[in-house]
Amino acid sequence: MLQEFDLRNQEIKIWVGDRLFDRAEAKISVFDSVVQGGDAVWEGLRVYAGGIMLLDRHLKRLFDSAHALAFEGVPTESFIRNALRSTLVANQMSKDTHIRLTLTRGNKITSGMDPRVNQSGCCLIILAEWKPPVYDNQKGITVFTSTIRRNNPAFLDSKIHHNNLLNNIQAKIQSNVAGKDAALMLDYAGFVSELNGTNIFMIKNGKVFTPSADACLHGITRGMIIQLCQENNIPIVEKNISLTELYSSDSVFCTGTMGELTPIIEIDGRAIRTAEPLFNRLTLLFEKAIPAYCIQP
Repeated sequence: MLQEFDLRNQEIKIWVGDRLFDRAEAKISVFDSVVQGGDAVWEGLRVYAGGIMLLDRHLKRLFDSAHALAFEGVPTESFIRNALRSTLVANQMSKDTHIRLTLTRGNKITSGMDPRVNQSGCCLIILAEWKPPVYDNQKGITVFTSTIRRNNPAFLDSKIHHNNLLNNIQAKIQSNVAGKDAALMLDYAGFVSELNGTNIFMIKNGKVFTPSADACLHGITRGMIIQLCQENNIPIVEKNISLTELYSSDSVFCTGTMGELTPIIEIDGRAIRTAEPLFNRLTLLFEKAIPAYCIQP
């Protein structure tokens, strides 16, 4: 499922470092760590009419990820909030917007992997675009199980929201070749982890299940769905889930900032039931909660 390009995005202004640039002038150095090693952390943010959805949680994860990677010269939260606000104002964006917020380790004085050659502090990049949710949450999506496994903490901890996404990209290539909308990635033990870009849930016998977050990202929207279940007396269980369980579930859906809640209608050629009242209830609870969770930067 490939999104169409919104012509308004030709004229956007992008924050790089300490100020805004026109799209054509928004560049980073070849010595930046994100160029040399994917050495950066990021957040995907969605702007609704009331502000940025769950901004506080996204910023906390950004700072936690940067701390885990021992970044130095990290900008303050107030600096990032001001940069977000300035970017949205400059682009006259107040809804229907996706923001790619990236924090790189910054420029190196010479090429190499050693963080000690990073001596100028981090680089902040804020790319705000007019962009609807990536999936059609009415039609649903089809999924193909990839041979590419999701990282586990023994290799590269998925709890760090880092820019080193090659295994996700490889999985997405496989789903493209298979003619499906997204790739389902398993963990090192063969259990379901997540899609190449979103978290996954299933419903069975009136209960909601989601994979234990050993290899999958601790998604912000994932966490919100778990919270909504807990607040509304909906049974929610985190556990190891096999492909067989997904195939025979009452409903499967994915969650993410870029996709909100989207039903999965087919996995590996198996049709998945979608007329599930509990999924519809969760969708309504999510939509109703959006205004309360939107924050002005």
